Amino acid sequence: MTPSVRLLKRLIDVVGASVGLCASAPLFPLIAAAVKLDSPGPLFYRQRRAGELLGAGDRPGSFRFAEFRMWKFRTMRTDAEKVSGAVLAQQDDPRVTRVGRLLRKTRLDELPQFLNVLQGDMSLVGPRPERPELLENLALAIPFFEERMRNVKPGITGLAQISLGYSGRPDEKSPAHQHIQSLTNPFKLDGADDAEADDMRMKMLYDLAYTASLERLSSYVITELTVIFRTPLIMLRGLGR
Repeated sequence: MTPSVRLLKRLIDVVGASVGLCASAPLFPLIAAAVKLDSPGPLFYRQRRAGELLGAGDRPGSFRFAEFRMWKFRTMRTDAEKVSGAVLAQQDDPRVTRVGRLLRKTRLDELPQFLNVLQGDMSLVGPRPERPELLENLALAIPFFEERMRNVKPGITGLAQISLGYSGRPDEKSPAHQHIQSLTNPFKLDGADDAEADDMRMKMLYDLAYTASLERLSSYVITELTVIFRTPLIMLRGLGR
């Protein structure tokens, strides 16, 4: 990321997050009431997430990431991971509450993340932040997966989030769909179809394309504004994520 891109990106983050908080403030009491009436438990959910790549870890093949606590409106039962532990959320996840399904579909659960952006932990646009305990396994299963976070902070929205469905599979009309056979189960292992790594591998392509755009001011501005202006349309249609 060039110095000019870094400076402009932070400026867009601060201005955008401030405007976003002010514009969405009237929704907070309505969402809060819906969450509390739907299921018992806290209103907000703070979860450890991995941020920017810091370098190699202590063990061979491991990596260090900046960690932070990400804010969200709670969309799952309070005992969602009591038995399973940390796992990736799936489409039609049974742990999600009724109100939570609506919040996730419209991305309204992520409105509190504007606070993370103002704090400097996140950006408006960037790769989706993953949980540290899951990211290590993903980095071992997917070569260069950690590179999606090099010199870039995770984002509330991103190129992958607006381009792919919840499962990570591209639409049949998408240019990426023609490469799906080479990206899913690339070693043709029995019983490995529909693996989580396949979905994350597809998302990684878009994340790496976004990070590549940060190397030039012109490409960054075009990509950044495209993602920002397309995100509300995705929210209204209940797509992406």
